Amino acid sequence: MEAPAAPHDAGDLQLTVTSPEQMRELGRRLAKLLRAGDLLMLSGELGAGKTTLTRGLGEGLGVRGAVTSPTFVIARVHPSLGDGPPLVHVDAYRLSGGLDEMEDLDLDVSLPESVVVVEWGEGKVEELTEERLQVVIHRAVGDTTDEVRQVTVTGLGERWGTVDLSVLAA
Repeated sequence: MEAPAAPHDAGDLQLTVTSPEQMRELGRRLAKLLRAGDLLMLSGELGAGKTTLTRGLGEGLGVRGAVTSPTFVIARVHPSLGDGPPLVHVDAYRLSGGLDEMEDLDLDVSLPESVVVVEWGEGKVEELTEERLQVVIHRAVGDTTDEVRQVTVTGLGERWGTVDLSVLAA
């Protein structure tokens, strides 16, 4: 039997996703692991599938409204249609001021009762909490129609130290 992960770094899970539908399905599976107060940081090239993954999260969490890229509105709140937490979807691509600029969004207020997903959040939201899930999506760049994505999921903090991320590979 494998020893449990250290409480501050649950380790990495590597996945290969071969279609947008598989990316959405990954989001739906991931939603089953989430609860209010969870922060997810999504990284990847333009067109890697961050919003597609978030769309699946929204479906899995059962929230209202179509999950689309919030690039021009910066943040969008999707209330729960049931008794689950709302989804706060943030696109930090246009924000350059780090946490100071992010504070204007009041994410620290939303975080305790919501699932907060931040695209392009590196160097901008880490100070919100040590308890977060980092999802990095790699795709082939250049002139390609390749749909294959390499996804790395890393749980950080005590919250994720006890979560079995391998269920995402199902």
